[in-house]
Amino acid sequence: MPLFMLHNDSSCQWGIWNVTETIDELLELLPHSEVYRQQMMQFASSSRRLEWIAVRVLLFELLREEKEIAYNSNGRPYLLDKSLNISISHTRGFVSVIVAKPDKEVGIDIEQYSERVRRVAYRFVREDEELSNYDEADTTYSLLLHWSAKEVVFKCLNATDVDFLQHIRILPFHVAHEGILDAEEYRTQEALKFRIHYFLHSEFVLTWYES
Repeated sequence: MPLFMLHNDSSCQWGIWNVTETIDELLELLPHSEVYRQQMMQFASSSRRLEWIAVRVLLFELLREEKEIAYNSNGRPYLLDKSLNISISHTRGFVSVIVAKPDKEVGIDIEQYSERVRRVAYRFVREDEELSNYDEADTTYSLLLHWSAKEVVFKCLNATDVDFLQHIRILPFHVAHEGILDAEEYRTQEALKFRIHYFLHSEFVLTWYES
């Protein structure tokens, strides 16, 4: 059972699942497997089905009870019983889920480590943002954290037409193995500020926020 990482405190819970199982193996971990088997047929892609099932397995592992996930018009996930707020993310081989009480805003994002992020940096790194090295002259982790943290802010805003260049700024920070970075958004009248936690792994970066 590859529950890769688990975080649990008084305000939120999150976990990462390393998806190494088949769909059938994941279904065996859920109490009502046939219900999920029928629901996942809405997806034509087997990889999408695998990801969909893995998210539900991870949620069940976090809560030890089944919860039905739905999506609003912006594609934002929520629990049908409104018992908790939820955010979901996935990347190659991993899914992540965070939950918190309904009065808490949460967001989570996981991004595969890849130097391809350099080719698209101009799309999301502002001129007033700074990159820092994690290992010698490597800014890949810094780029990934900028992108991932902006994804978290975007998820928390639950707004349309959010431009990562114009509407979200990551304040200068030094990249460490794990830490906290600050972000600002300019999309809403509230101009919200976010303190975002992060964690680096050889295969991914993880960022998350709880209000």
